Amino acid sequence: MALAAKNVLIVYAHQSPGSFNSAAKDTAVEVLTAKGCAVKVSDLYAMKFKATATAEDVTGEVKNAEHFRYADETKAAWEEGKLAADITEEQAKLSDADLIIFQFPMYWFSLPAILKGWIDRVLTLGYAYANEKRYSCGIFKDKKAVLSFTTGSLESMFTANGINGDMNVTLWPLQNGILHYCGFQVLAPQIFWAPSHVSREASAAMLQAWRSRLDGLLEEAPLTFTPMDYFDGEKGFQLKPEVQEKQACKKFGLTVGIHMGMAVPPNNQMKAGV
Repeated sequence: MALAAKNVLIVYAHQSPGSFNSAAKDTAVEVLTAKGCAVKVSDLYAMKFKATATAEDVTGEVKNAEHFRYADETKAAWEEGKLAADITEEQAKLSDADLIIFQFPMYWFSLPAILKGWIDRVLTLGYAYANEKRYSCGIFKDKKAVLSFTTGSLESMFTANGINGDMNVTLWPLQNGILHYCGFQVLAPQIFWAPSHVSREASAAMLQAWRSRLDGLLEEAPLTFTPMDYFDGEKGFQLKPEVQEKQACKKFGLTVGIHMGMAVPPNNQMKAGV
């Protein structure tokens, strides 16, 4: 099947070239390149990418040094071409990409600091989102994104009955609050469950499954999120009464985060079509 997209950006956050994450990254580069994609990798640790969002991200004088507001200052800098070079380089890669793969080990139920710093600094106000351009109306609605990551805990621990809680809940702030917020079509995550705690054969099988998925990744349907027009912007972006009424008799809520006091829909953040 022919690929619908040709430009891929892998934002990679692991310190070791001998890691499982490195192998997953290399697998993606190999498979997608063989299918005709132009693949770029931002190896954040190798780049020594700055994780902290500071006034140094603006070249020249800031607008208000006494009360520095990062979002406003970087929006103005983006408009005036005064963002730091490492930010503009990453924004150029992102603008060219049809698919973005974030490859990382899950740290503390979230992202490594260096990857969170990439998000904080590269996805600037104006460039990646605006008040009127977010969620289903977001700037990157023509791009696909996927989280590909390893865990330190077994899959059984990340369930509704497990000690870590439901992975769908853990993924909500990452997939909805970052990716979908910027408009990305969010593909189901690729989760490598505790590769450091399984046999060599099981680890190899994980990479083979990723290889197989990559073959058709760009044709996959994205996860489902609640459209912006379901909410009333004049009333604090609450669900419109007619939407609430329509959903009232259903067993599950709309999404993990917008569940209307109902049961959280199973696998809403892990499988398309849920």
